[in-house]
Amino acid sequence: MFVAEILKTKGNAVFSITPDLTVTQACAELEQKRVGALVVFDGDHVVGVFSERDVVKALAADGAKALDRPVADYMTAKVIFAEPGEEMSALMARMTDRRIRHLPVMEATRLVGVISIGDVVKCQIAEHAQEAASLRTYIAG
Repeated sequence: MFVAEILKTKGNAVFSITPDLTVTQACAELEQKRVGALVVFDGDHVVGVFSERDVVKALAADGAKALDRPVADYMTAKVIFAEPGEEMSALMARMTDRRIRHLPVMEATRLVGVISIGDVVKCQIAEHAQEAASLRTYIAG
């Protein structure tokens, strides 16, 4: 299955913030949107991803003081992207190798969605269920 197919099913909503938002404000956004990561935009450019892991990293490094500092101080600035034409197996490998859970999806220069590890797992489960059903039908028929 391809990334574009997953985005058709799940939608292409992207929740974003600016790098000057405080960690506290970003945490509120994560909670309100019920997501594990936010894409950080500076104008029209993706400059980072701010995830739950970045919150933990901030608190471990600077304690409660981190909550009043800007997201730019703690976000993951080296963003790894996915493309709509990529297969899910390639994303699984990339996410596992890099130990990341969210990949913004870029089509040319436009952000078209975000794929999470949960989306990848859900896709794998659906593919295995489909394969099992096909095998049962083949054996019974």
